[in-house]
Amino acid sequence: MKTPILEKKPVSPKKNHPHEVIRRIQNGFPFRELETLRTSIDLPLEQLAGKLSISRSTLQRRKVSGRLSPVESDKVTRFARLLQQAVEIFGNIDKARAWLKHPQRGLGGAIPLDYAETEIGAREVEKLLGRIDYGVYS
Repeated sequence: MKTPILEKKPVSPKKNHPHEVIRRIQNGFPFRELETLRTSIDLPLEQLAGKLSISRSTLQRRKVSGRLSPVESDKVTRFARLLQQAVEIFGNIDKARAWLKHPQRGLGGAIPLDYAETEIGAREVEKLLGRIDYGVYS
């Protein structure tokens, strides 16, 4: 089963049971999941790795081993979740990418992908997306 990562068009992810998702994260995703996220978000791999707090040397080791750590896999899931939510709200992946990559007033001028480098920041991005969805954008 794949993670809910989007490619070029919004895809309705299969509803995985949380136990399955947790097990996959704990085992570490295959490296290709990071590459799929990179394509979906349309960022250079090293830039995305930086946002996920993966150093250049660690990135190379993960590429060779073909597997991400559980912590890295959890972060990939976080970014994929935000991208998916943005696509659902804005209607297409291009608008979602643009929104995630540009400063947002509702985040005090922060860029959502930068804010999402921490879990609490990702929750704030999710809250802002929720407000936009309900027409309460601030």
